[in-house]
Amino acid sequence: MLMKKNIEKLLSPLIGILIAASTGSVCAAEPLPTIEENNGRYALMVDNAPYLILGAQTNNSANYPAALPDVWPVVEQMQANTLVIPVAWEQVEPEEGEFDFSFVDTLIDQAREKQVRLVLLWFATWKNNAPHYAPSWVKLDNQRFPRVKTEDGKTLNSLSPHYRSTLEADKKAFVQLMQHLEEVDEQRTVIMVQVQNEVGTYGSARDFSDRAEKIFRQPVPEELLSDVDKASGSWREVFGDDADEFFHAWHIGRYVDEIAEAGKAEYPLPMYVNVALRNPFNPGEPGQYSSGGGTDNVIHIWKSAAPHIDMISPDIYFRDHKTATRVMDLYARDDNPLYIAEIGNDQPYVRYFFDAIGHGALGFAPFGMDDTKYSNYPLGAETMDEKVIKPFADLYKVFGSMGSEWAEIALNNRTWGFSEPVDTYKQDGELWNAKGSDGGQKAEKDPEDYTQRQDLGDWTAEITYGRPAFWIEPPKGNDPASGGAVIAELGEDEYLVVGYHARVNFSPSEALEGEQYLFERVEEGHFEDGEWVFERVWNGDQTDWGLNFIYRPHVLKVKLATYKTD
Repeated sequence: MLMKKNIEKLLSPLIGILIAASTGSVCAAEPLPTIEENNGRYALMVDNAPYLILGAQTNNSANYPAALPDVWPVVEQMQANTLVIPVAWEQVEPEEGEFDFSFVDTLIDQAREKQVRLVLLWFATWKNNAPHYAPSWVKLDNQRFPRVKTEDGKTLNSLSPHYRSTLEADKKAFVQLMQHLEEVDEQRTVIMVQVQNEVGTYGSARDFSDRAEKIFRQPVPEELLSDVDKASGSWREVFGDDADEFFHAWHIGRYVDEIAEAGKAEYPLPMYVNVALRNPFNPGEPGQYSSGGGTDNVIHIWKSAAPHIDMISPDIYFRDHKTATRVMDLYARDDNPLYIAEIGNDQPYVRYFFDAIGHGALGFAPFGMDDTKYSNYPLGAETMDEKVIKPFADLYKVFGSMGSEWAEIALNNRTWGFSEPVDTYKQDGELWNAKGSDGGQKAEKDPEDYTQRQDLGDWTAEITYGRPAFWIEPPKGNDPASGGAVIAELGEDEYLVVGYHARVNFSPSEALEGEQYLFERVEEGHFEDGEWVFERVWNGDQTDWGLNFIYRPHVLKVKLATYKTD
């Protein structure tokens, strides 16, 4: 399958040339990026091949040519293949009707020189709830572009989704951007676009302005009723206590979808929205989090409201394992490709890369990866230095060399991801566990805290953390928590395994209970042009205690077997 895909990739340009010659036309453009689905698994296709985004997202205000010299060195050190960076409405349309795409052109030219792809973030009506990145002629004219009003009449700094004046102005600028990309980017350097940024409203469940109230009293739209299988009625009658938040989510979703639809009509790149999350275990009330955004409780509303949005993508700034991994479970859906649009750049977040790609994620993009001397601590690292960059680089180096192959495997096969499940911290010179909201305990208390098991069918995988390579000593965890592993099913009894600061072992599950078993063959290797390249066999000390990934990641092809003793 991998060989076939790569042959098609190599032949497609030649076929295009022959077709162009036969029709008397010349078409040098590469194929457009798309998202491919296979039984609820997804792949981002770039140049007709699966593509794994190993992303680096800049700080918000790195979107000017003067800042780019502080961006590219970090991208290179990370070994990222994709730069995720804003394009602001205020910079492309500073005066109404006058457009300037010089930054976009500079960015694309430099990305091509660096051989890095781009994901553009459209900062416009909403950037983290507010219109900070809208032009002055928008954000200073509250009569033409009204803001949300609270139930007690207070005006919030969040633009209302209920005004065509705002929607049409935003849409016009976005269409101009997509038209410009269509004209200048035949090489498809830009592979995806985020529409708005962390939409929604803090401080109110919805807009309570007179216009919003009039719309709220109307019946729920039939298309939404059909999608959520509800009988007709007003918003309050249909959704009860959730009515305010669902109303806001529907109308923001419709607003964003109309912009995406218009942009795709000009240049149909994949488009997504990112989400300022609520805590799935302790969410609070709407307005305490960004009400109306694509939080886990309204994904179904957004799916109905915004069919032109290809995915709803979480921004993960929960450091603890329990919460971060629960978010991935919620957003990796049969109808929603998982893409980690943002994640903190501090050390504890690195291990969640394994969970993400184990869920079949299209990519992973740590936030704040530049040297512009800004830090969003405590959500991320305090400073940008080698200690921050290297852990990401260690993983990106391995997966960068097999990104297309991994993305194709994940599209067509079962995959599982694991990360060290206990968060550690130092207290009075001792190592302690921090189990989310469950409190703390001494790190060495229970080896089960550092053990994960996964039923693979005939086999059970066991992943443990903080063990010597050459002994059966119980796991004690790493200091700091940093381990992870990913397993992909290649065929019967055959798996691809990548790990870091972890031990991976296998044993028969109930289906093979009582059988004698062993590693039939463990190969370390790498991929080249879609083909597995053998390097060496692991055996003896390297397999007697399981597969130990202690000092650096390895890529292993593992064949398991049973045998009879009679």
